[in-house]
Amino acid sequence: MGMAAEPRFHVLAVDDSLIDRKLIERLLKTSSYQVTAVDSGNKALEFLGLQDDQPSVSPHIHQEVEVNLIITDYCMPGMTGYDLLKKVKESSLFRNIPVVIMSSENVPSRISRCLEEGAEEFFLKPVRLSDVNRLRPHMLRAKYGQQQHQQNVLEECHKPEQQQQQHVLEECHKPEQQQQQQQHQKQHQQQIKLEQENAPEECRKPEIKPEQQIEQKSNSSKRKSMEEGLSPERTRPRYNGLTKVV
Repeated sequence: MGMAAEPRFHVLAVDDSLIDRKLIERLLKTSSYQVTAVDSGNKALEFLGLQDDQPSVSPHIHQEVEVNLIITDYCMPGMTGYDLLKKVKESSLFRNIPVVIMSSENVPSRISRCLEEGAEEFFLKPVRLSDVNRLRPHMLRAKYGQQQHQQNVLEECHKPEQQQQQHVLEECHKPEQQQQQQQHQKQHQQQIKLEQENAPEECRKPEIKPEQQIEQKSNSSKRKSMEEGLSPERTRPRYNGLTKVV
């Protein structure tokens, strides 16, 4: 069983310098990336399908490949790499694409501004292969993070449907559950009756009807009253002051 092939990432490289553009293109291809190279920020926006005055429109109809990362020079005529970074991050469609800035000038304020705007890395030229090797984690995180986000959105969308299905199933099973409970109670009663019928004669309790219970209680009360009336004093002969004559 063969191992699953690792996804081939597509990088959009932007640089107005032909020499620098060819260099970064060669380094990216050496690392097995698919590369599209353009010489300006406007052409990069055109490839993405982003118009200069509409930063959140749909992708260009001729774009047939997904862009996994953008690497751009900072100093370019017309539109700088910083401007391109802002356009991408303002787009609801492409804001999750990692953007890396390159520059031949080591200016701390420039580097800080790009990183604060959302750039993943800031490379100093000339770019080396070791720099390019740092790109893959950003693309992996963006790709699978987006897939997880889409999965979460799908799960949230399906929650009401799943809850409704669960409710329907519970309603459908209610009569069956009630019937099972009634059948269980009936079996239990039959079992008790069968045990009573099979019990020894002396262990059986005679069934007394309510009328008989009332009559027995009444007779018992009468008998108790009679016993209380016949006390020893009342059974002795009383002379009432009469004397016996001899």
